[in-house]
Amino acid sequence: MAAMKPLRHLRPGDRAAVIAPAGPPAPERMALVEPLLARHGLRAKVYPSCLARHAQHDFLAGDDALRLADLYAAFADDEVSAVFCARGGYGCTRLLGALDIGRLVAHRKPFVGYSDITALHAVLQARGEVSFHAPMPASDLVVEGAEDDADALFALLMNPLRAGHVFAPSLLEGAWQVGGCASGRLVGGNLSLIAALAGTRWALDARGAIVFIEDVSEALYRVDRLLTQLRHTGLLDAAAGFLLGSFTEDDNPVAVLREHFASTGKPVLAGWPAGHGRPNRALPLGARVTLDAAAGSLTLDQTVLE
Repeated sequence: MAAMKPLRHLRPGDRAAVIAPAGPPAPERMALVEPLLARHGLRAKVYPSCLARHAQHDFLAGDDALRLADLYAAFADDEVSAVFCARGGYGCTRLLGALDIGRLVAHRKPFVGYSDITALHAVLQARGEVSFHAPMPASDLVVEGAEDDADALFALLMNPLRAGHVFAPSLLEGAWQVGGCASGRLVGGNLSLIAALAGTRWALDARGAIVFIEDVSEALYRVDRLLTQLRHTGLLDAAAGFLLGSFTEDDNPVAVLREHFASTGKPVLAGWPAGHGRPNRALPLGARVTLDAAAGSLTLDQTVLE
């Protein structure tokens, strides 16, 4: 698949949309989002879903029609230069059946989120787009201790991000590798969402790809079950290499991860600082990259932001 034209990097004074395509943000955290963006030189435009709650299902930020309408409106608004998801939770997979991805691709701009947002990233990746697996304003960036993640995210989005850029962060405690290099598109996100999409028309295309995964609050047997499912779909065989992020709020699944990934004989870099833990550093999903597992680095093979 040919690389898309680079997205425009953000500039001071740009307007950033904030939407809630999944769960409802806490009002007290939403109140801090506009000042957060302002500190980093951006003007916030908060969409109705951020202030809504589904009448029957309080785990959703408004009904499906409202959340989908906000997604379309944020991309179509010529005054908006980037779209930030306020938080994850649950709800993006409910939108896929009605989603017209062409309405997003027609108005290309940086799209930022992770966790449940993996479902929307997957659809964009299938169209050759780049989007950003990154911490979100109302769930990650307005809490105590998040300053470093916020500074890193906005520094990345507000500068060119060109071919040859090397990501080589300090790895998480307990990091491990299976040495080797592999090149391909960086795809993936939250393990539970990747498994939920398996067998659907939105399933992750891992052929020749560098697959990134992370998760939160999953017991060891559930991580094993999810990875066994992906193995049975052929995803592990299809991938060129693997980048493993944080697995938090339950027992460390390192033995399970080693069993599934080391046995593939492909490059594996585990302990990348991205996911539900901290630090949580942005990754350009959909971009062509080269993984050097022994060096602990990821190099961009295409320009993402110009």
